[in-house]
Amino acid sequence: MVTLLLDSARLEVSLTRVERAISFHPQSLKIPREQIHKVQLTDDPWTWLRGVASPGTFIPGVIAMGTWKASGASDFVLVRRRRPGVVIDLRGGEYERIVLTTRHGLALVQALHLETDENPTDVVSLATGAIQTQPGDAT
Repeated sequence: MVTLLLDSARLEVSLTRVERAISFHPQSLKIPREQIHKVQLTDDPWTWLRGVASPGTFIPGVIAMGTWKASGASDFVLVRRRRPGVVIDLRGGEYERIVLTTRHGLALVQALHLETDENPTDVVSLATGAIQTQPGDAT
């Protein structure tokens, strides 16, 4: 399961060692918040795949992980089975969009609307108010 961390400057898609190996991506993705253009929830992330894995791993209906390239566009994909997910459209940077399966898509959307501090925090904690979102706020 992908862990999504958010701070005042960036969103981090934290990849496990296995996810890094299967996706052929050597480290977690760190996306500056100003590059995030739009976040959409989806019941079927498979419909958002475009192009081919290059490099990446693809077993239809089971797993799609890695960089997907299609006519001038690069996406980062981390899709497992038939689970709901999120599509993050980006402006600038290495990828045009990120497609992930996660049960925390709604929490991500909510957390992106909050002011956060300098420390990376799990988006679920942010969205549920389990931590302070601004100095001096009580939860």
